[in-house]
Amino acid sequence: MANDASAVFDTLSPAVSKGSLADPFTPPADSSLWRKNFLLGAATASYQIEGAVNEDGRLPSIWDTFSAIPGKVLAGDTGAVACDHYHRWEADVEMLASLGLEGYRLSIAWPRVMDAAGAPNRKGIDFYKRLLNRLKEKGITTFVTLYHWDLPQHLEDRGGWLNRDTAYRFADYADLMSCELAGTVDAWATLNEPWCSAYLGYGNGHHAPGLANDRFATQAMHHLLLAHGLAVPVLRANDPASQKGIVANIGRGTANSDSAADQRAAHLFEVQHNAWILDPLLKGSYPQDLFELWPGTEPLVLDGDMETISAPLDFLGINYYFRTNVASDGAHGFRDVPLEGVERTQMGWEVYPDGLRDLLTGFKKTYHNLPPIYITENGMASDDEVTDGRVDDTQRISFLKRHLAAVDQAIKAGVDIRGYFLWSLMDNFEWAFGYERRFGVVHVDYSTQKRTIKRSAELVEKFLQERKAKA
Repeated sequence: MANDASAVFDTLSPAVSKGSLADPFTPPADSSLWRKNFLLGAATASYQIEGAVNEDGRLPSIWDTFSAIPGKVLAGDTGAVACDHYHRWEADVEMLASLGLEGYRLSIAWPRVMDAAGAPNRKGIDFYKRLLNRLKEKGITTFVTLYHWDLPQHLEDRGGWLNRDTAYRFADYADLMSCELAGTVDAWATLNEPWCSAYLGYGNGHHAPGLANDRFATQAMHHLLLAHGLAVPVLRANDPASQKGIVANIGRGTANSDSAADQRAAHLFEVQHNAWILDPLLKGSYPQDLFELWPGTEPLVLDGDMETISAPLDFLGINYYFRTNVASDGAHGFRDVPLEGVERTQMGWEVYPDGLRDLLTGFKKTYHNLPPIYITENGMASDDEVTDGRVDDTQRISFLKRHLAAVDQAIKAGVDIRGYFLWSLMDNFEWAFGYERRFGVVHVDYSTQKRTIKRSAELVEKFLQERKAKA
């Protein structure tokens, strides 16, 4: 197979430019994606889809607080209603099943299932029980993330992830949920994208809770990873039949030139985006290059912390979206140098599928204990509109096919990748960008909550039908 994943399907680009694709999704006959045990599903997150933020005992989260602050979220949007999934979950599960998707990755809203004293909120827990039981009835594999950024506000009021105690409260939360939901969850992920929680939440303030200090970011990261490490043995004890893992977002950094300074800048970019999370998990230590980038920001680490954090994983979830081209900032860091003439999404992110393959194969070489991998998020935002009852999202179709080709290349290079989740099942609240950016394979009209299946979802469904017929 060609080295460049973007060129694997060389007949694709002309069709995309014309805006029509007859059948652009079906992989080649030798693709690993035809394996019947390669899981293909879709993902969502609680705050982005559920709504019902004041119902049935749910407490405020940091995102309720943050999105209510003028100027923090585009157009003043909030997750108060979102996709109204809390009330429409049954129809959403039927939609998911009708598409033939084999797996569903969802998250639990911590503020929905526990009160401020740590006691169970039965109505919130029962919502997830009904949802997961219905998914199991449909034969859908369930991946459940415990923390997808919606920290209870009362914990943030006590310091949030800057407070070591939050890690222990997370372990209590994991204990409760794994006791309550044991047998309905195929795979537990402790955290989603701790890089975003730590850096965007505490390092640059782009996300809730909106703090901006490099020292805060490294300490928040340590407590997030400690929370993960404390939760894993609890999950193992309470739900031994399930898989246990964590989800990390990864970034590909490329150098703007061959100069030693720019090459070093690209290295530091990947240290900050990848090794900052993966080294503690898989090596039991933080990369020292990180503190070259951020001098004097070493977190407070107590005896035994790194052993707790680096406990073995059953799987590693990987979220990938784009690459960043960087140059030296002339000091000890890097600066972005956007490339001209490249394909970009509605987010302004460069479409670069080769980055996914390169990172995955690089991780296999770097981490000799690399666990099995699921691509837990991959997708793109586009300004999709419903025309005559249809959404022809041709760029997304091209994006998905090229990134799945990159996954196939990584598998053929020896990386143990067991599944892929589309981000996202449906358009939703895209954090600081509100409802303007649409990542779904299902369109949502936020004024009516009508769901419209996009062409990308139709083609995924067609491929899954073909694969099932060949099994």
